[in-house]
Amino acid sequence: MKKELIAYSKEIGIQKIGFTTADPFTELKNRLIRQQELGYQSGFEEPDIEKRVTPSLLLEEPRSIISIALAYPSKMKERVESRKGERRGIFSRSSWGLDYHHILRDRLKKLEEFIITKMPDARLKSMVDTGELSDRAVAERAGIGWSGKNCAIITPEYGSYVYIGEMITSIPFEPDIPIEDQCGSCTKCLDACPTGALVQGGQINAQHCISFLTQTKGLIPDEFREKIGNRIYGCDSCQTACPHNKGRNFHFHEEMEPDPEVAKPLLKPILKLSNREFKNMFGDAAGSWRGKKPIQRNAMIALAHFKDETAITDLIDVLENESSPVARGTAAWALGKIGGNHAFAALLKARENETDSGVHEEIDKALSLNK
Repeated sequence: MKKELIAYSKEIGIQKIGFTTADPFTELKNRLIRQQELGYQSGFEEPDIEKRVTPSLLLEEPRSIISIALAYPSKMKERVESRKGERRGIFSRSSWGLDYHHILRDRLKKLEEFIITKMPDARLKSMVDTGELSDRAVAERAGIGWSGKNCAIITPEYGSYVYIGEMITSIPFEPDIPIEDQCGSCTKCLDACPTGALVQGGQINAQHCISFLTQTKGLIPDEFREKIGNRIYGCDSCQTACPHNKGRNFHFHEEMEPDPEVAKPLLKPILKLSNREFKNMFGDAAGSWRGKKPIQRNAMIALAHFKDETAITDLIDVLENESSPVARGTAAWALGKIGGNHAFAALLKARENETDSGVHEEIDKALSLNK
């Protein structure tokens, strides 16, 4: 059965498949408790640590877990350039093409159907990313790859450019052997992290991670704004720095191919998108899951990063007319960073009319940058 399943997985475009026991992840439990104590969690995780480490809480009498990995592209086939007056933001590679959750769920569903035709009484539970189990812990134990210092699963064949998901089963598959850690003494990912979020090899403070920050909904803390650069969703710095990713670029799945105008979009038009327009443009991408407001906020930070004077009128429009205090506050900060008489006059005017104390603070901050 295991051999048949491996063969079938190749037919449906799964690059790697591994098998492990359904034993509790006891070592992971201690790490998760420590992360929680340190305040390093993102808040997007399953809050119940027991569920994250105990497969039997998710499926009655589980016997094994199947882990799958699909490789995704690291380079665009077609490139678009960011130029003066037409500056562009960037979505991380994990948000190129169709939302990977849909792709992985499709493959896991096909595996489930295949198993049920062979073993109708089998009990199965699949999950991707937002499920209770740690995808990375399962993949590591199932021999898909090792858990790198950049907190990603690194495979010998595809580097860390892989999406992973898993299926808990009632079938006692023979477990595979985990892959030995191959990071060695290398610290390139830690050195490359813009905010120092990689506290040490294999430990991340999610609260400082740019990928996490771009997905939040509030004002970005001051100390991280300039470090975000032109990233409008996610961050790839710790991946692109990894020697195991050098030269890794795979185009196995048509649905993962990025539309350059979506993966690297013009920034100024993002500020004016309606909800419908945002959904039409970005709705199929993983990076759209938090809605348009965080993306628009990040686009304003990116325009400030470029000091794009052609965006001043657009930012003033946000400052004067946007209902969201986060948007108005970010627009004020961006105007302060870009500077100039036009921006300064708009900030002074906004200070007279603004009623939100948080936005007032951002305006004062922006005016001090303009002096």
